[in-house]
Amino acid sequence: MDKRKRIKELVEILNKAAKSYYVDAVEIMPNIEYDKLYDELVSLEKETNVVLSNSPTQNVGYETASELPKKAHESPMLSLDKTKSVAELEDWLGDNKALLSWKMDGLTIVLTYRGGELVEAVTRGNGIIGEVITNNAKNFQNVPLRIEYKGELILRGEAVIKYSDFKRINDSITDADARYKNPRNLCSGSVRQLNPAVTRERKVYFNVFNVVRADNIDFENSKAKQFEWAKNEGFDVVEYKFTQRASLADDIAKFESKIAENDIPSDGLVLLLDDIALGERLGSTSKFPRNAMAFKWSDERQTTKLKYIEWSPSRTGLINPVAVFEPVELEGTTVSRASLHNVSIFEELMLGVGDEISVYKANMIIPQVYENLTKSNTEKIPKICPACGRDTTIKKDNESKVLLCTNPDCQIKHIKQYALMASRDALNIDGLSESTLEKFLSKGFIKSDSDLFRLDKFKDEIINMEGFGKRSYEKLIAALDEAKNTTVSRFLYSLGIAGIGSANAKMIAKYFDNDIDRIISASKDDLRDIEGIGEVLAGSIEDFFKSEKNIENVESLRKILKFETEESGGGDKFAGKVFVITGSLTHFSNRNEMKELIEKNGGKVSGSVSSKTNFLINNDTGSNSSKNKKAKELGVEIISEEDFLKLLE
Repeated sequence: MDKRKRIKELVEILNKAAKSYYVDAVEIMPNIEYDKLYDELVSLEKETNVVLSNSPTQNVGYETASELPKKAHESPMLSLDKTKSVAELEDWLGDNKALLSWKMDGLTIVLTYRGGELVEAVTRGNGIIGEVITNNAKNFQNVPLRIEYKGELILRGEAVIKYSDFKRINDSITDADARYKNPRNLCSGSVRQLNPAVTRERKVYFNVFNVVRADNIDFENSKAKQFEWAKNEGFDVVEYKFTQRASLADDIAKFESKIAENDIPSDGLVLLLDDIALGERLGSTSKFPRNAMAFKWSDERQTTKLKYIEWSPSRTGLINPVAVFEPVELEGTTVSRASLHNVSIFEELMLGVGDEISVYKANMIIPQVYENLTKSNTEKIPKICPACGRDTTIKKDNESKVLLCTNPDCQIKHIKQYALMASRDALNIDGLSESTLEKFLSKGFIKSDSDLFRLDKFKDEIINMEGFGKRSYEKLIAALDEAKNTTVSRFLYSLGIAGIGSANAKMIAKYFDNDIDRIISASKDDLRDIEGIGEVLAGSIEDFFKSEKNIENVESLRKILKFETEESGGGDKFAGKVFVITGSLTHFSNRNEMKELIEKNGGKVSGSVSSKTNFLINNDTGSNSSKNKKAKELGVEIISEEDFLKLLE
């Protein structure tokens, strides 16, 4: 091996991965792979005494790349040297006392206070120059804007998004491929936002890990005293505990036992000397301070056998490889699957059925394939999409190769239509969520709308799917049987005709006496005779039923469904009346419940106040909300729930 050539290769690979991670907030290489290549580079540099000027072993960060203003740090922000060996950490500590804390996985920030007020917040950037994000920091969840201390205070800490908030944000994103890969990437994008409102909404927290300056405060030469003082000033401080050589291994084990419950993302621990003066005397290298050392978890690895590669199509057309292997215990849980992310990683691993592979959990959480010990390279990239059977193609995306379905009408790309059909106001198929639909579509179980009611053909496969079992399968089949009994209005809404909501669907069904054939054959002029149906909507409905493919789909569903007579409830008491509901309710459990009652009585519910609105329902009738103001301007009557119930009487 040409060692100098390998050094150049490693520098290029690592710099590309680090720029992508730190600047673009996109992870193109697992942490464990980066660490392995970094350690190889360090070893080669020592062996050859060749160190390139752009080597990541010499640089502490990456140039900032955004429209935020830049600011030079008063002193360089160095990264920490690291080890995965407890023995090495014990030797480094020697007879000194230290603080052991979480190594938080977020974005490092410097806060400056003067006169008791937050005056500046700057990101770490490249360690020399950072980005000014003061307005964003003022929108963090726990950063004090004013403190009692009036001298100049400079703090360093980590901005993080908790796992619970990360899950909440990702759950709100319906497009699975638009979801964030990890809290660190989400935090980076949230902190470096140009819109502080987004930062506030994302719920970013700040945890202090270093007091850089606090004039005229005596910390009694103790980092722990600094932390306690910062706490008293109102700051959240990274969780830590005192430790020494004799107890270090046990203390590390205690932190490790709390990983599963720890809501703050972490990728290891930090050991920090408590003696401030000693740390200052030790100084630093060109890259690392000598008063602290990072401890990276030595990922538990297990060997197992690859059962098969599952190629999983997604709604964006990407087909992602997933390794399915014989179950193994990792970090206290059983795992049997690991995403391979893209074609590039799949090809590098040279996988084949029956290969012996080594697996681990990245940061003790996310299952990953570490290496393939057999490398039979017999598993092939599919040439057809598992969901629709059409051709696939390989393309480049962010320096990685990805597999795509070429069919614009691939069923999985229409997942939102299937989700609408299964929704509460449509056919109301309990248990058929978007994520479940995505699994079924990716496996080719569903080729048309009517296939939703033929899932019993795949009983064995569904029972053995991850997250399913016999009981889940039985509940789903029972929900499908129940959903076969529906109404014409629900069915009409479930078809996903552009512009048709549940309220419009009820009006149309009622106008045509729940006769589906009349609805199908209705002309644009017929439809425009219905109150609330205009030119555009009438055209949309007519065009939908002119499509041979749509009619075929409708007739296929009609053979399965049983249509019940829709109860009108209170008759036409609110016929021609338009209501808008706002604010909290006390007599109704939610707005949908009130909406259903209005519609059963012939009324219509709108989302905004207009000249066509008859009543705005708001329990706080005297509030100055935008809807109340609009109603007053237009002369719309504002009523409470009590008033509404009196109208019903």
